[in-house]
Amino acid sequence: MTKMNGAEAMVRMLQLNGVKHIFGLCGDTSLPFYDALARLDHGMEHILTRDERSAAYMADAYARVTGKVGVCEGPSGGGATYLLPGLVEANESSIAVLGITSDVPVGSRGKYPLTELDQQALYRPLTKWNARVDRVDQLPGIVRSAFRAMTTGRPGAAHICLPHDVQKHEADAQDIWAQPGHDRFPAMRYAADPAEIDTAAARLTAAQSPVIMCGGGLVISGACSELDTLARLLNAPVVTTISGQGSLADTHPLNAGVVGANGGSHATRAILGNADLVLLIGCRAGSTSTEHWTYPSRRIPVLHLDVDPMAIAANYRTDVALVGDARLTLRALNALVHDRLAQRPRSGADGAAIAAAARAAKHQHFQPLAASLDRPIKPERVVAALNRLLPGNAIVVADPGTPCPYFSAYFNAATPGRQFITNRAQGALGFAMSAGIGAAIGRPDCVVVSVMGDGSFGFTCGEMETMVRRKIPVKMVVFSNGVFGWIKASQKVGYGERYFSVDFDRTDHARVAEAFGLKAWRVQDPAQLDGAIEAALRHDGPALIDVISQELQDAATPVSQWMG
Repeated sequence: MTKMNGAEAMVRMLQLNGVKHIFGLCGDTSLPFYDALARLDHGMEHILTRDERSAAYMADAYARVTGKVGVCEGPSGGGATYLLPGLVEANESSIAVLGITSDVPVGSRGKYPLTELDQQALYRPLTKWNARVDRVDQLPGIVRSAFRAMTTGRPGAAHICLPHDVQKHEADAQDIWAQPGHDRFPAMRYAADPAEIDTAAARLTAAQSPVIMCGGGLVISGACSELDTLARLLNAPVVTTISGQGSLADTHPLNAGVVGANGGSHATRAILGNADLVLLIGCRAGSTSTEHWTYPSRRIPVLHLDVDPMAIAANYRTDVALVGDARLTLRALNALVHDRLAQRPRSGADGAAIAAAARAAKHQHFQPLAASLDRPIKPERVVAALNRLLPGNAIVVADPGTPCPYFSAYFNAATPGRQFITNRAQGALGFAMSAGIGAAIGRPDCVVVSVMGDGSFGFTCGEMETMVRRKIPVKMVVFSNGVFGWIKASQKVGYGERYFSVDFDRTDHARVAEAFGLKAWRVQDPAQLDGAIEAALRHDGPALIDVISQELQDAATPVSQWMG
């Protein structure tokens, strides 16, 4: 029997589960694990980050663009607490991310060692699955359980606490194996009840004006082609939540765009308001996407397809519940809808015309703002420039502040799938820069652009050193307006313009980027914006464009309701 210690066993278990990249930050309790990574031939690449939060956000975006489990790691104490925000975001967004935190020795617990913390209790309510390795013989089974939990059913985040002394104990090599298929998500798919699928097909074909509303679950399932088929069979307009962007290409004739308080429009609200049936797919129908459950109205019949039964009927009374994987269930549903097409009402609504009208109305509002030469630069002009200049397979990662509503409403991806990423679950600032690195490592064939406000830049600018060191060619756009814009806009609308503690001094972000070794431009004249973006895209390394932009509270932001 080949001898190995616990740290080596962990490395081999990750290797057998198909891991190729690990994002993390070193610490004293992680030393045996790092030594094993240094010595063993495992084919994995470790990306040293400058903050554990960044490591988790990188793993999240990596998982989103690859469909593989994202892996991040950090040390005990503060490292374990810093890793947590990214795992919470991944878990609530149904993204398979494994966080590994090293810990004080088992024998030191309760003796006040430096960095002692009950990590298992900390992570328990905020991850899908969570365990602490108390004995080295538990390690292989715990890793297998983590990968099974992350990838099956509703995907989510898992956490493993690995004490320092367990990493040194001798492990049994015979127990080092992995279950095939748990390296990707969703794994072990299942379809909904055939009787419910049949009922759904009958309801959809009988409807005069059905509307399909898609969330992130459809994209995670990889069901874009199946959605395309269903929408065309029914000639039904498709609307998406922010996380559901990419369910159809933005240029698809039946894609009417994003709905909800953040990025929606009067036209997309009208589509839901005029529906006589709504099919929700991979969508929890939360407060933002439904504008506090007014679109769709609670009077409209709802069919709901989701892999998580707890999401169904959480907010809407559901006429037909389809519990299962979106891709498998839609394949079965499409066959039954096809067989019933003769029963479609002759007077049914023209979904393509409805979607086209919604897009035209949005474009009519957007185009004058996008063409404006006003200073400070309007955010719409930045989105329009990227729409024109980015290649078709580009991935845009947006922070949830200033960029999110603009890119949700107006960004146009020519291909379906995961071309747009934003952290909609918890909405933490500082996501886009780190997530852009993860996306670029996961999809090196794609141009990755991270867009952020200057508030977000301040959270995470240290990762520019990671970009330069690792030669990761992320392109960044910073909306520089010297304000935490979302809160200031909320204070304007809800508190009579009593602005308090939301403004800060403007930083020259281009000079900061150059100090880290990036190529950078500062743009104040809207006429120079295209040239700066083109130059950044030509540059073969990381680059940043600092855009002196309009403050959010003064802009025509596509937001129907700010915080009250």
